[in-house]
Amino acid sequence: MPSFAENLKQLPSVDELQALELYGDGYEPEAVIENAPGSQGSLAVYYHVAVQHGGLTPKAAQEALDLFAEHTDDARANPGAHPNIDRLFRIIEQDLFYSVKAVPKAS
Repeated sequence: MPSFAENLKQLPSVDELQALELYGDGYEPEAVIENAPGSQGSLAVYYHVAVQHGGLTPKAAQEALDLFAEHTDDARANPGAHPNIDRLFRIIEQDLFYSVKAVPKAS
């Protein structure tokens, strides 16, 4: 099974993105993943699966968990340590859907 670092190398670049905004039922984002150190990998994974699935669906969340590789096991063992992975567990467990807005960096 490939590692998270190996999986990231296979994903498209997100250098042009400032953030991803995740929307549930409301008009305000329920979560924002910034293109910043410590969250760039999450941004890349979320963006990739959202594009592939038209948003964050339970199926997209499962694919994202696979991409997070060893971090998924750590998140299961340490709830709260990986909030972006914890959100994916909730999407699957509660059959949630989030629409995703990619926010480009200002030019």
